Amino acid sequence: MLMSQSGRPARLHYMANNFRVLTPGDHVVCAVTGEKVPLDHLRYWSVARQEAYATAEIAVKAELG
Repeated sequence: MLMSQSGRPARLHYMANNFRVLTPGDHVVCAVTGEKVPLDHLRYWSVARQEAYATAEIAVKAELG
């Protein structure tokens, strides 16, 4: 029987141009807003902080702030 990953947060290792799934899931949580970001929509993260962000604007604010 296959286990569904629906509704479960993934644990990722963020790299410069990609990420590696460490623990399967269907989303990550934005480090700033707490918003769920589906993996297929994840575009913004910090390699240094190992954090995901929901939007480019949030990523810039996190970097500057």
